[in-house]
Amino acid sequence: MRFFRRSLTGLFLLAVTAALLALAADTIRSAVETRMARENATRPVRERVFAVNVVTVTPETIAPVLEAFGEVRARRSLEVRVQAGGPVVELGEAFEEGGQVEAGQLLLRVDPTDLEDALALVRTDMAEAEAEVRDAAAALDISRDDLDSARAQAELREQALDRQRDLATRGVGTEAQVETAALAAAAADQAVLSRRSALATAEARVAQAENRLARSRISLEEAERRLAETEVRATFSGRLSNVNAVEGRIVTPNEQIATLVDPDALEVSFRLSTAQYARLVNDAGQLIDADVTVRLAVSGVDLLAQGRIDRESAEVGDGQTGRLIFARLEGAPGFRPGDFVTVEIQEPALRGVARLPAAAIGTTGTVLALGEEDRLEELPVEVLRRQGDTVLVRARDLAGREVVTERTPMIGAGIKVRPFREGGEEGDGGSASSEPEMITLDDERRARLIEAVEGNSFMPADAKERILNQLGQPEVPARMVERIESRMGG
Repeated sequence: MRFFRRSLTGLFLLAVTAALLALAADTIRSAVETRMARENATRPVRERVFAVNVVTVTPETIAPVLEAFGEVRARRSLEVRVQAGGPVVELGEAFEEGGQVEAGQLLLRVDPTDLEDALALVRTDMAEAEAEVRDAAAALDISRDDLDSARAQAELREQALDRQRDLATRGVGTEAQVETAALAAAAADQAVLSRRSALATAEARVAQAENRLARSRISLEEAERRLAETEVRATFSGRLSNVNAVEGRIVTPNEQIATLVDPDALEVSFRLSTAQYARLVNDAGQLIDADVTVRLAVSGVDLLAQGRIDRESAEVGDGQTGRLIFARLEGAPGFRPGDFVTVEIQEPALRGVARLPAAAIGTTGTVLALGEEDRLEELPVEVLRRQGDTVLVRARDLAGREVVTERTPMIGAGIKVRPFREGGEEGDGGSASSEPEMITLDDERRARLIEAVEGNSFMPADAKERILNQLGQPEVPARMVERIESRMGG
């Protein structure tokens, strides 16, 4: 009997428990349905509006800037070599790496002792040659006087012969006297011939002496030149590099001891692609002398130099493409040959173009323009140049239109946006007052926003703390609430 009573009590408790569980389940179901009905009523689905930055397209005349990389070169550079070998006995004051020298300044002197001795011997030979010329000239004068005397005697002997012949014809003289006069005349003629031979010999001696003197003068000039070659002087003003000579070192002929560079005569060489080169060619196919700006970044400070395009390479070169261009620099302080620089070339001006951010151009060559009711329209554009973060586009059909400066995957044609213009000006979709619009939140909505902010793992800690502090205030900026709820999917 006791067992039966306990069994009935257990069944009763089990029935009561089941009834309580059913009641609890019904209560939870009713609460969930009420909550869902209230949320659907208080949070209606609305169109998502994105904030974008826009800029007005204004056609203008712009000179594009073509950017390339190049190397600074010296237009006047000389390898300094010694012509005479021997030990170095003297160095110039500025003969050192980076030394500034002037034209004609002494750089180096080689021991000139042997060449000075050779010059002294040549000068002695030249003095002997000059004395020989004087002796030969005196002998020539004597030979000429002897010839004149012999000719005078021959004329007298000829007159005597004529007189003896005349006497013999008149019967006064004898044949013997005529023969004696004829022999004397013949002897006088022979003496004239001998004096003429002596004169020719004297003239030949003078010519030989003059030739010897000329050879001595040549030897003297050569000796003086060789002696001058022991001194190495600067051909022009400039700076020295690759200096490798010291006092006491023995140098060999034609050995390079330094390089002389004119720092005021510089140029820059840079290579352009064929398409870039075509922009710098005029209608006649000639390269224009466009202005260039050379930039060298040195510890955060840019060194600048101006110049003009001077010429182009005669050939492309093995394994190369494009064109190698040379530009002459005008006043390039701080630049040195071998500097790797950035070259900006001023292209001919383009009319009717606009400058837009590169992020405004889509992959299909289109831009998003602001249309009616702040909805976006996709319009094609002609991209003329790309220059870093900006592009130059043909602006005939876009003049006066506002385009989005930065495209994102979230925006496209037909999307309603809230435009923000330059200078902080906001479009019609924003508040006209400079003060942000403030709203009051109920506890449930505030808790939902706080939960969404705390659950955002991508938000920086300082920004999250700032937003949570604002959400704890009685009034909260309406724009911030809209932004949070749009990210929540509301």
